[in-house]
Amino acid sequence: MTYDRFLNPDIAAVPPSGIRRFFDLASTMKDTISLGVGEPDFKTPYPIRNAAINSLVDGETQYTPNRGILSLRREIALYLEGRYGIAYSPETEILVTVGASEAIDLALRAMVRPGDEVLVPEPSYVSYAPSVIFAGGTPIPVTTLQADDFRLKPEHLAAAVTERTKLLILPYPNNPTGGIMEKADLEAIAPVVAEHDLMVISDEIYSELVYDGKTHTSFASIPGMYPRTITINGFSKAFAMTGWRVGYACGAKDILDVMNKIHQYGIMCAPRMGQVAAEEALRRGRENGYEDVLTMRESYDRRRRLMVESFRSMGLDCFEPYGAFYVFPSIRATGLSSEEFCGRLLREKRVAAVPGNAFGACGEGNIRCCYATAVDKLTVALDRIADFVKQCGV
Repeated sequence: MTYDRFLNPDIAAVPPSGIRRFFDLASTMKDTISLGVGEPDFKTPYPIRNAAINSLVDGETQYTPNRGILSLRREIALYLEGRYGIAYSPETEILVTVGASEAIDLALRAMVRPGDEVLVPEPSYVSYAPSVIFAGGTPIPVTTLQADDFRLKPEHLAAAVTERTKLLILPYPNNPTGGIMEKADLEAIAPVVAEHDLMVISDEIYSELVYDGKTHTSFASIPGMYPRTITINGFSKAFAMTGWRVGYACGAKDILDVMNKIHQYGIMCAPRMGQVAAEEALRRGRENGYEDVLTMRESYDRRRRLMVESFRSMGLDCFEPYGAFYVFPSIRATGLSSEEFCGRLLREKRVAAVPGNAFGACGEGNIRCCYATAVDKLTVALDRIADFVKQCGV
């Protein structure tokens, strides 16, 4: 029996994740070091885990309100105002979701109509363009350049806008490049957003992971951008809580109400245990100055410098990332395509990296390596990569 007649051809045509493809292959091979999936190697701090354990022991296994436990939403509001100077009502302007990924999906489905165009700066996270397609929209890539530190430039943004453009996805700090948008950069694109009457989905999941004295600025804090912005964040990266699957969206009540409607019919609520743990993560952070986050960030910063210096010593051009936990070195000097490089590196040296073209066509000629893994493994992986690059004649 053939099922083509029953499948949505637009969705069936979306390729599988380029990240997962190499990760799944690497998992079947012995002695492989994966620099592929963006997952912290830290365990969730024990007090956070213990809060969830106590919740289970106390029998707290019921549904929560669709929007999330109110005390958690209050902690989120305190966190965002204290860290980034943006104030949201816990009652009406914050929605707790199953990871930041669900929050992005909900925002797109709440706002996108068939035929609407959504601008997606690239290179960027592999899920944005498919999520736009799933929502019925058309993703429009906007190329960012290493010469611009992978920042979204106002002239490039303006050139991509058409009469059908409705939304901009703003993915900073950026996965895969590690690029950031500082306050002046955001102020430069804000007039373009206002002039063309755009809404912005600002994915700030890496907001706590910014290095070298840089600071993260939330797009909603830029004058005039608060009502135009859906702020997306979560607990996976900064709090080492990937498997807990808790994120959140913040924005205007009218939009959050529609997002919540999709959420309540499709999901009901994020898991209670994860919400309890997330609340403890924020409360604990607020009380101890985000000590656990700072410890992780300092460790990532050391690994960041190791990765950049190592790739440059191999003779490869490597952009210095100031955010997230990825490096995006150029492998053009080897004469191999991104796919060829990563395929051979995995087969011959047992190191898994992600081809740059998985993050958009403009990523070709680069690879993404995640440094959220132990230093001893990173060191071995870098030695193997260096041997491979030498074999390629660099």
